[in-house]
Amino acid sequence: MSKFAPISGFPEWLPEQRLLEQQCMDTIRRQYELYGFANIETRSVEPTQVLSGNGDDKEIYVLARLHEDAEAPKAPPEFGLRFDLTVPTARYVQQFKGQLSFPFKRYQMQKVWRGERPQEGRYREFTQCDIDVIGDGTLPSFYDAEVVRLMAVVTSTLPIPPVTLRVNNRKLLQGFYEGLGITDTNAVLRVVDKLDKIGAPKVSGLLQTELGLTDAQAAQCLAIASIKTADTSFVDRVRALGISSPLLDEGLTELTEVLDNAADLNAARQAAGLPPSVSADLAIARGLAYYTGMVCEGQMQGFESSGSVCGGGRYDNLAGDAKVKLPGVGMSIGLTRILGLLFAKGLLKPTRKTPTDVLVALNDDASRPAANALANRLRGRGIATDLYHLPKAYGKQIEAASKRGIPYVWFIGENASHQVKNLLTGEQSTVDPDTWLPG
Repeated sequence: MSKFAPISGFPEWLPEQRLLEQQCMDTIRRQYELYGFANIETRSVEPTQVLSGNGDDKEIYVLARLHEDAEAPKAPPEFGLRFDLTVPTARYVQQFKGQLSFPFKRYQMQKVWRGERPQEGRYREFTQCDIDVIGDGTLPSFYDAEVVRLMAVVTSTLPIPPVTLRVNNRKLLQGFYEGLGITDTNAVLRVVDKLDKIGAPKVSGLLQTELGLTDAQAAQCLAIASIKTADTSFVDRVRALGISSPLLDEGLTELTEVLDNAADLNAARQAAGLPPSVSADLAIARGLAYYTGMVCEGQMQGFESSGSVCGGGRYDNLAGDAKVKLPGVGMSIGLTRILGLLFAKGLLKPTRKTPTDVLVALNDDASRPAANALANRLRGRGIATDLYHLPKAYGKQIEAASKRGIPYVWFIGENASHQVKNLLTGEQSTVDPDTWLPG
């Protein structure tokens, strides 16, 4: 068999890394459910017009049959792999609206695919862990604050460096731009979103050369983007710039609600000498066109240059249609990105190689039925148990358990006596199969 090379952008974890990933997903799942979110899964494939209509800055993997009829006319591609979980959820809610209860709170942990250039922390195939709340007609801004708080709580419970959620509101920015006399506010948002990547001088240049802003207008756009606070003091700093509009006021009110709801989390972080859980950062705009209000990006301490590890925002027009308004707000954790960054630096190491707690040693072929019965007895008590496959010397069986990362080896002695060896401490003791528990 020829040697297989990895495919760039499609990570494959070792068993112990996959076990840690599953443990993280279990932690995320518990927190999501504590906040009242129910799980769904959506299909991997969506019509390309659905994907391209809502994700205009993502490269979509289009599906086509490899062995098509050569004589059949070539039709334009109709289906593509999803690039996020929000767009499929919007389609799902429209499709099943009559069977859902609103506000509809769902979480989803599935793979997505993006045809972009792989680099550190960026993949073509990766797992997202999403939450979304979708309302029927209206959705109070309280839910914006709730999903940001939940994301802060979830990331703090994972075995990763501290994450700070940088939050803004597009209404705030658009209202400010309108107050400056700018008409194409979405174009300005797209340019300002590049601030972290290309810096203020280049952003200012693009605003003037490509969008026709005056030097004063560009300076004001950069001035508001420079405001960053871990409390609600951003309001006074925005007011000090001398611009006003009703949409700006609405954005300031909604962003204040988000910061107020996270004040206790920030206080706890400050007491521990850590960066804030949530901060207002008025440079955040996010590139996807469907965001209409709150927007958020999370940065992991020590990996700021790698971009956001979680993010999301409010979308009022994504899930509805001309007749039905289904506003929503959601956040997503890029779990594959987080783990890939930490695995690569050796900063996150699995503590277990396997979920197996105990390996039952095999004395000889004749004792296999008794060993198998014991293994089933332990499994019935919820203890993950494996049975060694060959009656080798005990030393070989202990060595095999150690190599696999199994912490206990079970020996069946004469007269159905039982002993367990703890490979972590080297201690061996007599035990009762009906009461023994792994430490």
